Amino acid sequence: MLKEACGIFGVANHPNAAALTRLGLFALQHRGQESAGIMVLRQGKCELQKGMGLVADVFDRLPREWWKQPQQMAIGHVRYSTYGGSNVANAQPFVVEFDKWRLGLAHNGTLSDAAHWRNHLKRGGSLFQGDLDTEIILHIAAHHHKAGDLPWDALEYALKNIEGAYSIVGLCEDGMIAARDPFGFRPLCMGKLDDTVIFASETSALDIVGAKYVRDIEPGEIVHVSNDGNIRSKFFAFSKKRAHCIFELVYFSRPDSRVFTESVYEIRKNFGRQLAKECPVKADIVVPVPDSGMYAALGYSEASGIPFDLGIMRNHYVGRTFIKPSPEDRKTAVNMKLNPIREAIDGKSVCLVEDSIVRGNTSKERVRTLRENGAKEVHMRISCPPHIQPCYFGIDFPSADELIANNSTVAEIAKIIDADTLEYLSLDGMLSCVRKTKSADYCHACFSGDYPVKPKL
Repeated sequence: MLKEACGIFGVANHPNAAALTRLGLFALQHRGQESAGIMVLRQGKCELQKGMGLVADVFDRLPREWWKQPQQMAIGHVRYSTYGGSNVANAQPFVVEFDKWRLGLAHNGTLSDAAHWRNHLKRGGSLFQGDLDTEIILHIAAHHHKAGDLPWDALEYALKNIEGAYSIVGLCEDGMIAARDPFGFRPLCMGKLDDTVIFASETSALDIVGAKYVRDIEPGEIVHVSNDGNIRSKFFAFSKKRAHCIFELVYFSRPDSRVFTESVYEIRKNFGRQLAKECPVKADIVVPVPDSGMYAALGYSEASGIPFDLGIMRNHYVGRTFIKPSPEDRKTAVNMKLNPIREAIDGKSVCLVEDSIVRGNTSKERVRTLRENGAKEVHMRISCPPHIQPCYFGIDFPSADELIANNSTVAEIAKIIDADTLEYLSLDGMLSCVRKTKSADYCHACFSGDYPVKPKL
């Protein structure tokens, strides 16, 4: 079953918290394009607005008066439906009632023990509204909650007892929390805008609202912001090992973000430089697959001396094909999204730099269209190692049987996608490119099969 990766955002103590959250979600739209939601605290009560579609589709429907009403805090979420169906019941934030408290959670990640907990909770009588991991967290908290208490202790108990990847922001009438799993799989940072505290999946979302980056939420840390602006932090869990998702740097995060304290832009260029060192080629031009292959291609061109050219035009009104829920949707989106520029590639040997090959379908289409537009040769260079195992921690990698590199050698993949040559960046080479965080602190299970946590399937 496919898994999910999403974007989360939270604003504490600002009179236009909902409007700022909407802006933050625009900056995180690349992390999820099927649903969006905002939960806002105003005049002591929590209200929820969510729906299917892009951020603009969902929130432009709301009357202007909704945005102007007094407010204190807000959390928001963008999602794509890979774990859980594509319907509004699975849109987030997800909300439950705790006595007089209304607790909402926005969650990025996947629980590796979700099936275990869902079966356990169902046997205990729990009724599920959808099939999200987020709801599992809330059910565990609800079972532990004591009448009259704030929901935070019960939520902390739930976080201590689950396994896998989660970065969350939560909101109730008592304030806001942000938390991150003890391995630190998914990113989560904190910023400040004067006296306002902001939490976001990526620093680019802080930039759009004018906030300054303060620090990352630490793995195993929970931060509480009260209604009076008081900030408290504690560690609820500890792990000797870190497991930051390296694929955030390869593909998922925006290049203008800092993720795990690293510049995504610099890391991707480093990937390209290392790729040129490990996998040289005789070619006339280096062409990126827009947009996620852009910066690796720049690095490859700089290191190899082969001229860089934008030989493929991207239609920016088509979303990310990687996170389309079905093969048919993905193939249609590929053809709509990318179109070669004949004048740039006709009669030339092309070094095509791509960030990854997961299923292989889109790569085959890209090579085909380059040849149809006159490319003499197509040499593919991939700025990460082959994907050989599925991800259980929040990235949309299918089962091992669907991963082309799990079933085929590199030479066989080259034939399948009709590339003249195909080479990947090595695992050691990829890890050598990170600078500010120890390479041992990254999860690379999708490339190596070395899972930080054994999934309870």
